[in-house]
Formats: sequence, structure tokens, C-alpha cells
Amino acid sequence: MPNHSRITRRTGLKTALATAAALPLAGTALSAAPAAAAAGPRGGRLEVMSFNLRLASTAEPNSWIVRRPVMRELLHRESPHVIGTQEGLYQQVRDIESDLGPHWDWIGTGRAGGSRDEFMAVFYDTRRLAPLEYDHFWLSDTPNVIGSNTWGAGYLRMVTWVRFRDLHDGGREFYVLNTHLDNVSQNARERAAALIAERTAGLDRALPLVVTGDFNVPAHGNPVYDTMLGAGLTDTWDEATWHNTQYATFHGYKPLTRDGDRIDWILVTPGVTVHTASINTFSRDGQFPSDHLPVQASITLG
Repeated sequence: MPNHSRITRRTGLKTALATAAALPLAGTALSAAPAAAAAGPRGGRLEVMSFNLRLASTAEPNSWIVRRPVMRELLHRESPHVIGTQEGLYQQVRDIESDLGPHWDWIGTGRAGGSRDEFMAVFYDTRRLAPLEYDHFWLSDTPNVIGSNTWGAGYLRMVTWVRFRDLHDGGREFYVLNTHLDNVSQNARERAAALIAERTAGLDRALPLVVTGDFNVPAHGNPVYDTMLGAGLTDTWDEATWHNTQYATFHGYKPLTRDGDRIDWILVTPGVTVHTASINTFSRDGQFPSDHLPVQASITLG
């Protein structure tokens, strides 16, 4: 049953930790936070980022302890309002929350339930956005069963979505849906895309939708991409008035590949204006924050 108290990840995750091992997670309704104006000169534009964090490890030369300060610098330089992340482990997600600062919060749960396995965490600037409702589902034949895995997927895969109120845009509401498709099975990716299309059709279609994710296939020329666009979404990279140079968004800590595959996407519903789209190549002293490049879009909800 929806909980109408003011819940953030600080209390909501505690509940998930206690129940996720045995029970499917239900959607949770959240009361609106007090209105606050977003800082910065970007007016009503909403700055969105999708970022595969590369799970925290101690393996050198790209351990989390080495990458974390580079990640922190990147996020502070870019100052997005909402970030759909993939692969983050629980403590890593907490580290990023700490590094972002006191005006940030996040929503998510582990793929295996509670704090276990990777998160599809959605971070948001509380000065700009207030979460109203959220839920999770698993990319399988039993999407409401925590940790379920079918279709030949190599790993557990899931979705986290949040309905937000934009505190700076007249209280406009919109959805963010964040995911990470399988890296092993094309069948699993295609079935996952079909399930996401089905689930998004059940959301309030009057509200804009922003989809962030690592889809593990290139944009264009793949059934996964076709399914997502067939669900009524558009690719911010193609829709943007301006975008920078395209690089493969997965680099594996190797030299960047110009005009390479975009496997990380930000998709939106029609009516959303896309001002700019970018693939961020930030590194410091040759160290990248992740084995993926973050992708970004500056949008107006409409």
C-alpha cells in the first residue's frame, strides 16, 4: 500500500532492506517537498545525465578509490539535476551521495533486493526536484519478483522509475525511468525492451518521460533501439539542436573511439525540447571516472 509520508532513500531503503528479500516492492507515493528554486543560470532547462559508474572494485589501476575523486570532480563540474546511474554498488552509491553534497538524494534498490548487487539508482538535486512516486521492476517473465532472471540473461536486470515534480518549472511533473540491459543475451535485451515499452504505456501518458540507461547495443540498427523508439520515444542525441563529437560510450579505459557506438542513451517523449546533447570525455591525468562515458542532455519538458 502506498505510504504517503515524506520518504527518501534514507527511510525508504531501510524498509526495502527489511522486506526485499521476500516481498515484491510496491509503488510508493511521496508527499511534495516545500518548493525551492534551483540554483544556476540555466533557467527552466533540466540537465539530465545517464552514467554507467562501473562497479566499485579494488583492482588497479582503475580501483574505485582512484576513480572516486575524478567522478566527484566531473559531477561537480557538470551539476546535472537528475542522474540515472547503472552498476553502482551500495557503498559506492552512498559515496556518490556524500560527494554530491547535502542538496542531493537518491532512490534505488539492489538488483537482488535491498543492498545486494548493483543499483539502478536515480540521483536528484532536491533544490530542483521532488519525488512523488517510485517503483522497481525486474526484466524477466515475473517483473514483480525481486531478483528474477529469465530469457537467458547473463545477469539480473531491472528498472527503477520515479515520478518527479519540477520545483522550478511551475510544479511540472514528469517521469524518469532508468535501466541497464543485459550484456550477454540479445534475446534478453529484446524481451526487456518490449517489457519496458509495455510498462511505460501504463504510466500517465500526459506526463513527459525521460529514459536513461546502458542498453548494451548501439543506437540505430538494432531491434532494441527500434522497440524503444516504437514505444513513442525519441533519441536526444538525434533531436538535439546541438551535440558534440560522438565517441563510443564504452571505452574500457582504452583510447577513445571517435564515431563509435552509443550504447548509453537518453530518450524522451515527443514534446520535450532537446537543446543540447553531449558525450562527456572528462578525465584527470589520464584517469577516467568509469569505463563508460556519461551522456547528457539539456531539455525543456514542454
